[in-house]
Amino acid sequence: MNYFLFPFRLLWRIWFYVTILVLILLFFPLLFILTLKEEYYPNLWILIRFLSRILICAMGFRLKVSKDETIKANKSYMFCANHGSFLDPFVLAALSKNPIVFVGKKELVKFPIFGFFYKRVVIMVDRSNPKSRKRVFEMAKKRLRNGLSMAIFPEGLVPKEDVVLAPFKKGAFSLAIEFQIPIVPQVYYDCKRFFSWNIFKGSPGVLRIHQHKFLETKRLKATDVEMLKKQTFTIVHNSLIQDKKYMKDTNRYK
Repeated sequence: MNYFLFPFRLLWRIWFYVTILVLILLFFPLLFILTLKEEYYPNLWILIRFLSRILICAMGFRLKVSKDETIKANKSYMFCANHGSFLDPFVLAALSKNPIVFVGKKELVKFPIFGFFYKRVVIMVDRSNPKSRKRVFEMAKKRLRNGLSMAIFPEGLVPKEDVVLAPFKKGAFSLAIEFQIPIVPQVYYDCKRFFSWNIFKGSPGVLRIHQHKFLETKRLKATDVEMLKKQTFTIVHNSLIQDKKYMKDTNRYK
């Protein structure tokens, strides 16, 4: 580990949060108006995508995306990706023209200013509270009935550095089957490599994303949730362990 670079990396990370703060303040009136009503969400999503792309570029990142299948306009999907960085939701937002509602942890509400809009847009979950998980499920169903897509990082947490992929929770797959919407498995190879929670690591670079062929849920039943969950996990896990850069950089040879 090169500690000489630590001051520069620290400044770079501070720049990340400063950029978020500046963007929110610049667009505060528009953000506030577009979060007043749920029917404004498609327009809010256009702004979220725009701001996410600015943030990614401002940090010195470039997206390199490969797709086995592309999403269609005006159709609902369940986006499932590996989670290893605070950057992940911004990457997902930058990639999708279809409005997506995120399910995220409530701890991010504590961030000044960002938290104000976060709680108005994201379906928050307290993973230690069973009642909270049930409330999230009901809110997610309401959004899906309105024709939106959902994004859930199915690991339910940010795994430790030496973990390739944490076990998946079943919530995303239960919802996908109930509403008969396809699962979109996405693999983020570089978000954790270049922007992990470890402040001694990180640098600008190319963020590679692979969008796998969708998993259809038509004709699947509630009893198929476990099968669908394992199938999605296998796709994402195999993609990660087969990527030499991902494995070498993080010493994940398990």
